[in-house]
Amino acid sequence: MKIGFYAGSFDPFTNGHLHVVKKAATLFDQVIIGIGVNPSKKRRYDKEVMREAIEKVLFREKLNNVSVITYDNFSADTALEHHSLFLVRGIRNGMDYEYEENIAAISEEVSGIDTIYIRAGSLGNISSSMVMELLRNGKDVSKYLPEEIIKVMQ
Repeated sequence: MKIGFYAGSFDPFTNGHLHVVKKAATLFDQVIIGIGVNPSKKRRYDKEVMREAIEKVLFREKLNNVSVITYDNFSADTALEHHSLFLVRGIRNGMDYEYEENIAAISEEVSGIDTIYIRAGSLGNISSSMVMELLRNGKDVSKYLPEEIIKVMQ
């Protein structure tokens, strides 16, 4: 069974993330979304609350081969613990690629795990941070976030 591990903070989970998950779900028998903790970033939303909201999105989208976990250690190690040999990463642009390629090289060197890149699609120009900036300034973010995520953010 081919398992893809899609790691991120998903704070919040955007429609760009959902696009990557949908594509990964067609490539792998199983996809695990791993909500990790980045010690250099303060979480805006509780990871368990976000996990539950993402599960509701997956249910609505009928993505039956996708599950969500939370974890606190190195992403590649968590992927291996769940029998995944592939990290799934969404990329929006060349800057993302440069950043992700450095992480991929280290993950492969220390854990032997490979990284698969998936374009974030037509909403790839928006980041979680940008969504939060728009939200703070009273802008409509419904185009960028699944409705289940918007509900937990209110």
